[in-house]
Amino acid sequence: MAVNLTAKTAEELLHIDGVQVYVGQAGIKKPNHDDLTLMVLNGKNTVGAVFTQNRFCAAPVHISKSHLFDEDGVRALVVNTGNANAGTGAQGRADAVEVCAAAAKQVGCRTTQVLPFSTGVILEPLPAGKIIAALPEVRLADWSEAARAIMTTDTIPKAASRQGKIGEHHTVRATGIAKGSGMIHPNMATMLGFIVCDANVSQPVLQLMTQEIADSTFNAITVDGDTSTNDSFVIIATGKCGQSEIDNIADPRYAQLKALLGSLALELAQAIVRDGEGATKFITINVSGAKSREEARQTAYAVARSPLVKTAFFASDPNLGRLLAAIGYAGIADLDTDKLKMWLDEVLVAELGGRAAGYTEEQGQAVMNQDEITVRIDLARGNAEATVYTCDFSHEYVSINADYRS
Repeated sequence: MAVNLTAKTAEELLHIDGVQVYVGQAGIKKPNHDDLTLMVLNGKNTVGAVFTQNRFCAAPVHISKSHLFDEDGVRALVVNTGNANAGTGAQGRADAVEVCAAAAKQVGCRTTQVLPFSTGVILEPLPAGKIIAALPEVRLADWSEAARAIMTTDTIPKAASRQGKIGEHHTVRATGIAKGSGMIHPNMATMLGFIVCDANVSQPVLQLMTQEIADSTFNAITVDGDTSTNDSFVIIATGKCGQSEIDNIADPRYAQLKALLGSLALELAQAIVRDGEGATKFITINVSGAKSREEARQTAYAVARSPLVKTAFFASDPNLGRLLAAIGYAGIADLDTDKLKMWLDEVLVAELGGRAAGYTEEQGQAVMNQDEITVRIDLARGNAEATVYTCDFSHEYVSINADYRS
């Protein structure tokens, strides 16, 4: 069961002018189930996107990368679940292009103006024929339906909205959906995520903003340490809010919009961790006092992805030596462990190279019994910091992944 996460209703999600979303049933993995999503854009929009750095990236990632910078802009996105179209070679790429061509014909644009996305089982041929046959039958949907249609092992659809004043005279609205539950770890975005806003942003500026937002949100989560083959994060700006174009990062509206969309992306990213496969606890790991942000992230991820740490959290066991051991093997060769301090929530548990003098097992147990826990680590060697989000490992994680193809 997801940790303190509930599905948004259609009424809680903002409509965004300039995009229409449709869902349908291609019957890829099971019948009578929405597994196909089509987003149709207004033609005056801009799109930024970042993709997995897994070298075995899926066919739709290859095709989306090649289509993203089409001179006439992106006009549609097509998403299928039930099949990742990964590990499918040249035929997989040809299948992805065939799906793009069918969507383009339906929308009234060129094949290269369509971005394809797939998620599901790896190393199985994409049933392109089923997707192409289902495209004409898709129905107009709301964002809550789209969030549900892109799910795989997720237990709860993930969606959120924001609105805020950008500049002196205009309010920007944004809605995002994401899917992800397992195979969650950077590099890049570790899931499928789509944010649509009505801001007016040039493509190069939006591309940079997308990269920066991904780095502090979807690149700050881990469930199991496995980076997927299909990870993709997309931000679409339809330009419908009435503002003049944001065409450089020095424009004060750039920081305002980045903060608005970043807040939305962080909620979606955290929702993925809260719905991590078999998760019972949501854990924030903050590392400060590092020489660089990369060093802080390196330390945080050493703790966050440790199976021993994650199983201790599942058991609510204050076996805190596991956390210290992970910090010790994070790769900081000159770390002075006598200067390091570590807290569970507000309880100081380690200092001067060992257990804090005032710490008691009862204090640690009280924190470990919670379903949301913050670990704070001060390396005492600089001014940089980083925060990552993770969950525990439960028996259910093994069951879900053992049964995934059945």
